[in-house]
Amino acid sequence: MAQEIERKFLVQSDTWRSLAAGRYYCQGYLPTQGKQTVRVRIIGDQGYLTLKGPAIGISRSEFEYEIPLADAQAMLSELCQTPLIEKHRYHIPLGNVVWEVDDFLGENQGLIVAEVELAHAEQVVELPGWIGEEVTGDPRYYNASLVRNPFKNWGQPSKSP
Repeated sequence: MAQEIERKFLVQSDTWRSLAAGRYYCQGYLPTQGKQTVRVRIIGDQGYLTLKGPAIGISRSEFEYEIPLADAQAMLSELCQTPLIEKHRYHIPLGNVVWEVDDFLGENQGLIVAEVELAHAEQVVELPGWIGEEVTGDPRYYNASLVRNPFKNWGQPSKSP
């Protein structure tokens, strides 16, 4: 079984921007019951379907499959909840990990979150200077939650600059 083990942080400065080029992502979520998620995503000209189980600490099961682009487009427009999640994602290798920085667009404009996937839950990670508050486990920052309650509706939370 595939496992996703990650930590999530707010980004507190723009110094990371010179470290990588971003790619546009568009993704949506199919309605589910419970704490499982089903995500449809397009990156470039490739579609993906991802199923995730409920989180247990910072870990959860994850299964991702490539699907035809036309299928992903149809699922996003016909089956997924709105608003869709749009963002530029930057992959930044530092030390023995790769940081994924998501700079959100559309309804979530202004939110910038960095995630790091770990080999195991106890893995120690050196935090770059542009990393701010840890938000691992805060459901407001889950992409699936940003569909139901976009960042623009939050008011005055702790947010990225």
